[in-house]
Amino acid sequence: MGAIEVENLKKKYHKFTAVDGISFSVEEGEIFAFLGPNGAGKTTSLKILTTILHPTSGNIRVNGYDVLHKKNDVRKSIGVIFQDNSLDDKLTAYENMEYHAVLYKVPKEEIRERVDKLLGNVELLDRKNDLIKTFSGGMKRRIEIARGLIHTPKVLFLDEPTLGLDAHTRAFLWEYIRDLKENSNLTVFLTTHNLDEAEKIADRIAIIDKGQIQTIGTFEQIKKMTGTNTLEQAFLKLTGHEIRN
Repeated sequence: MGAIEVENLKKKYHKFTAVDGISFSVEEGEIFAFLGPNGAGKTTSLKILTTILHPTSGNIRVNGYDVLHKKNDVRKSIGVIFQDNSLDDKLTAYENMEYHAVLYKVPKEEIRERVDKLLGNVELLDRKNDLIKTFSGGMKRRIEIARGLIHTPKVLFLDEPTLGLDAHTRAFLWEYIRDLKENSNLTVFLTTHNLDEAEKIADRIAIIDKGQIQTIGTFEQIKKMTGTNTLEQAFLKLTGHEIRN
């Protein structure tokens, strides 16, 4: 069984179908990228996988747990970093991390060591006692990723993780994610608009449009299947050139 198993997932809002019967699996230790235009169903799918939204129908398991009937088990086994900043600006970096650790029932005697190690990993240990409101956008994103790993999840969900970040911060974050995958067998599920990032970082890519998966495969497989030379060409061939709102 894969780290994520999705079978015939549907999500409807009255007459509008946001996700229309998609099926896919993500293997343990894999970096899996979900690509699609605005309104394609990426974020809706991610919110269902992370138990925030209730699916209309379908079978969905994360780390072997049914997302409908074992929500708490799913939540304990995953880390989630959403597009919008969710840190408390009135707390320090350490306090944000500590609060999350307590929420996820990290043993009290392990919290300080875990926080210091993760802050060190994202090169912010020297700022642990500074208020979040003094941090740049890139620094906040690094804290969020560190915070999402405090309870040692098996799967990390990233929603547009590098949106608005500078090139140096993007490079740092992807190098850190690759190291996590290699050293701890972490499974990563990410949504992104950045085709270059998906091409470089992902083991496999799914392209979704209008609530349906158009293709799944490695970068090379998708190029071959679409008869194109780049991921951008393949993406446009599968989703069209129409501008989405």
